[in-house]
Amino acid sequence: MKATHSDPTVQPVPAAVVEAVDAADVTLSNPRWAVIALGANLGNRLETLQGAVDALEDTPGLRVKAVSGVYETEPWGVEAGSQPSYFNAVALVKTTLPPSSLLERAHAVEEAFHRVREERWGARTIDVDIVAYADVVSDDPVLTLPHPRAHQRAFVLAPWHDVDPEAQLPGRGTVADLLAAVGREGVVPRADLELRLPE
Repeated sequence: MKATHSDPTVQPVPAAVVEAVDAADVTLSNPRWAVIALGANLGNRLETLQGAVDALEDTPGLRVKAVSGVYETEPWGVEAGSQPSYFNAVALVKTTLPPSSLLERAHAVEEAFHRVREERWGARTIDVDIVAYADVVSDDPVLTLPHPRAHQRAFVLAPWHDVDPEAQLPGRGTVADLLAAVGREGVVPRADLELRLPE
């Protein structure tokens, strides 16, 4: 039997609708900027970071607007030499998701790359942290905003400063000043590595 196209549920989606959805940061109401830190020190670190960026871009209601360069950094909070070094980067996104939904998506991306949470500061295939969400300040233990240790971490501040030199960490001041205070020791830019901004 020949299929008919009178049923509206089987009609192709008009190109104009697809374009409108793709432009979600313009057409959806009240998008917010968020800063997401990415880190990996197991497996193919660069490939995993790129996969995380791509997965974020595939999230409905979220668009990745900028991705920093890659930095190689020593693991935080553990004995020197006990873990492989990290690749770190920062993504700036515009999103209509509330912080709680953005956190769920971050955890889903970690799970997709087999992140295991066995020990604090343990080695991991991927770490996806929400550093800041608009100018929200919250001490909710499930999602503290901004990230409670971001102001101390050059591996977050350095790549963030790269993509947004005028950035402010809510309640803490400018990223430039915070980075100057902590210094760049142990945080090495990898000019030979690059993350692609999703098309």
